[in-house]
Amino acid sequence: MLARILVILAFLGIVGTPLVIRLTSTDAPDAREDAARLIVVTPHVQQIMTEFDRLFDAWHFDTYGRHVRLEVRRPGGTSEILKILEAQFVAAARSGRVSIGADGSPIVERGAIDFDVMFGGGSYDHGRLKSGVKVRLPNGSEATVPMSDSAGFAQSQLDAWFGENAIGAGYLYDPEQFWIGTALSSFGIVFNRDILTRLGVPEPASFEDLCDPRLMGWIALSDPRQSGSITTSLDAILNYYGWEKGWRVLMGMSANARSFTNMSTKPPIDVAQGEAAAGLAIDFYGRSQAQAVMRPGETSETSRVGFSDPAGAVYIDADPASVLRGGPEPELARRFIEFCMTEEAQALWQFHATNSERGRSNPPGWNGEPMGPREYELRRMPVRRVLYEAHADRFVDRVTPFESASTVKSQGWRTAIPIMMGAFGIDSSSEQRAAWRAMNDARARPDASAETLAELERIFYALPIHTMPDGTQLPFTPENYRAIRESWRDPAHPDWLQRSELSYRTQFVSNYRRVIDLASKVTAPQND
Repeated sequence: MLARILVILAFLGIVGTPLVIRLTSTDAPDAREDAARLIVVTPHVQQIMTEFDRLFDAWHFDTYGRHVRLEVRRPGGTSEILKILEAQFVAAARSGRVSIGADGSPIVERGAIDFDVMFGGGSYDHGRLKSGVKVRLPNGSEATVPMSDSAGFAQSQLDAWFGENAIGAGYLYDPEQFWIGTALSSFGIVFNRDILTRLGVPEPASFEDLCDPRLMGWIALSDPRQSGSITTSLDAILNYYGWEKGWRVLMGMSANARSFTNMSTKPPIDVAQGEAAAGLAIDFYGRSQAQAVMRPGETSETSRVGFSDPAGAVYIDADPASVLRGGPEPELARRFIEFCMTEEAQALWQFHATNSERGRSNPPGWNGEPMGPREYELRRMPVRRVLYEAHADRFVDRVTPFESASTVKSQGWRTAIPIMMGAFGIDSSSEQRAAWRAMNDARARPDASAETLAELERIFYALPIHTMPDGTQLPFTPENYRAIRESWRDPAHPDWLQRSELSYRTQFVSNYRRVIDLASKVTAPQND
């Protein structure tokens, strides 16, 4: 009988745990009476939303005299969120809830969209909200509808918050206010010191270091076709090194990859667990993993997991919030962004938790309580310069984004990255790794001629020839890229991108086989 009772209790524990988690999350019904409701769609983790929900309610009650709670929706990463929003706008137009105003601008009925704010993601993703989605109206006409609205703050207010609207080569907010940066994100290298020591490889100081042949099978990457954040990181690397060298770096990293995950959060976990030696990571994912495995007495310089953001090469991007067009509560959405720009909200990103020994002495905020998160150290970079000027000594991480951000401007090559990475690496990974191994074995041979090694590299790193719909063949070069990109989007040939991807992959695989064949002539045992 006792055994049976224990089994029943264990079963109830398993079944009940998700319920407890659900009821204690920010998605749960709130006990505050007469609380306004703001529906937020976000890729942010629960810890971030818990801290922001708590402080936003206190700020809103103090400022506007009413409690408010956040209802959080996390359907996935930014790519999934954008797909859901696009589908909602298409459905709203189909049901007659989208119209064209007298000035020709689209009007979306309030409440036609389920969410009020998109919170988090990159400036590129929020720029896609602004660019909008093409919809068909009930009268048969087509219209492009922006999925976000201008926040409408006075320029004097923006100047007070941001000063110069610049971080490296990027903006802190959209000049038309279709998105407002609330934090900063950088993209660097997370690494495992124990694994690197075992492999005899120094700590990576540049993105080129991830192409070291000794790291073959030890690099953790995300699939840029699934992750917008990793695409941003790879695009920054490509722009920093330039077309020719940039593609070589991306191909070398790919050839060293042990796998390609569909989540940008996975590489830091793999590195921390010793399944990979290094990988690309968003700064707060990398630093959070480093903190999670830090032993008592260790520092970020001595712990098993470290994070590096190569100075001058790091793309630092605004992490925005956008008021969604057609959401239920547009004014409350605007107030949420206003709250995110307060010093108290900015302190949530980098201050020590107030329930910790170091956080108890945080400076007070508007309500007299210590600023900073209550429970979770979020380890994000604030977007407002005043936090760095007045409170940098309170930060968990010693970060200087306005000094270290890359000033290299985007060349508009981003759309090529998922396509090329899929063709030369992800979908041909076994062939690429075999060719990479063969080429590096040949490099190690003292009797290999310089001409042969140069030919191996030329073949391995060769970019494909693109065939246009009219049969014209164009080398994949920066000069031809605009024309090639337009052919992928040609409405008269809707399958041209898929056909092109197959062609690219076939060309890369053919080249890899040629590398293996040529390298075998160098590494084969010589008969006396």
